[in-house]
Amino acid sequence: MAELPRSCDCFVSLPPGSKEDHVIFGKNSDRPRDEVQEVVYYPASSHPAGSTVECTYISIPQAEHTHAVVLSRPAWLWGAEMGANEHGVCIGNEAVWTKEPVNPEDALLGMDLVRLGLERGDTAWSALNVITALLEQHGQGGACRETTEPFSYHNTFLLVDRQEAWVLETAGKLWAAQKITEGVKNISNQLTISTEISAEHPELRSVAQTQGWWGGEGEFSFTAAFSPDNPPVRMELAKQRYKGGTALLQQHDGSVTAEVMMSILRDKASGICMDSEGFRTTGSMVSILPRNPDVPCVHFFTATPDPSRSIFKPFIFSESMRPVNTVISPQYGPDDPVRTQPRFQHQVDRKHELYKAHQTALTNPDLQQTMRYLESQCLEEIEAMLRGDIKGQELGDLFFDCVDAEIKFYQ
Repeated sequence: MAELPRSCDCFVSLPPGSKEDHVIFGKNSDRPRDEVQEVVYYPASSHPAGSTVECTYISIPQAEHTHAVVLSRPAWLWGAEMGANEHGVCIGNEAVWTKEPVNPEDALLGMDLVRLGLERGDTAWSALNVITALLEQHGQGGACRETTEPFSYHNTFLLVDRQEAWVLETAGKLWAAQKITEGVKNISNQLTISTEISAEHPELRSVAQTQGWWGGEGEFSFTAAFSPDNPPVRMELAKQRYKGGTALLQQHDGSVTAEVMMSILRDKASGICMDSEGFRTTGSMVSILPRNPDVPCVHFFTATPDPSRSIFKPFIFSESMRPVNTVISPQYGPDDPVRTQPRFQHQVDRKHELYKAHQTALTNPDLQQTMRYLESQCLEEIEAMLRGDIKGQELGDLFFDCVDAEIKFYQ
């Protein structure tokens, strides 16, 4: 049997691709199948001048102010696979390999950059500038999974806000970005920016020319110049998945809703919803970003693997957030294998309460059908809120309530 593609996928629909006047964001996070993904909220904070922040592997200067964020992340690291901030910015990242060598030494993970962009950027463009500046200062690299086996990569990012989206593709400290203002777009584990470059690293073309990857005349294609000559198998396999995602988006172009985006993330035939022996979709996210700034954004998270067997639960930023400890993994402090040296010499149990309840319920199809019905009811309630029939603040505890109800049903 041919090996299935092992990759992540990010999607965005901007009007007129969306059915309503909303920007719709979606991402599946494909990771080692036993890895636990948690959903965490951090409030906006002010920080003393000269303070630092400890990321997954390195410490960097802290910003004077950080925005409130909600993150879906592998429980062992500091950053995130995907998330949103209080200003309606969403970011997801993908692994890529380029002609630039990957740094296996400690640096910022792509997932760290996702969180840093959300904490420090109040628009998609400003978050992109945060990420590219940090790349220049600190680089990207380090072990990207909880194992002693080497596994590092470069990153592409999809950055979205209420008005526009940006695709940011990197090769070491170099980068190119493409602005998306309408229609549908997806990214996967490959470079997709060719000659339609809206912004770039000031040395991008000179490096490509010096290395012999571009002749210096005619149009410059980032994909042609920086795609590896012998790409990893997973990058080649992702082409099938990328094409499948593009086809699904085009099929729904003009009618994309949160429900449609969820159906795309649940699609097994394309490989977008993956459950293989080594990797699977460990977490999923869908966001509704209304163009009207007076209407709140709504972010849905599964916090459990395989969206075809998981439920999307809505999160809305509000002034009084309730902690949802049932989707937060156990903490091990300085004894955590990611903190001890050498790293990852032993495994710890990172399963949170919802994860454990969900795993025990997988063999009960009737229960899953009931939960899917409740999800559809929730989507109807959200649509009513977006129409103005229900006030947004009345749904501020919806994520807590939905997680609590899901656990009770599973038990």
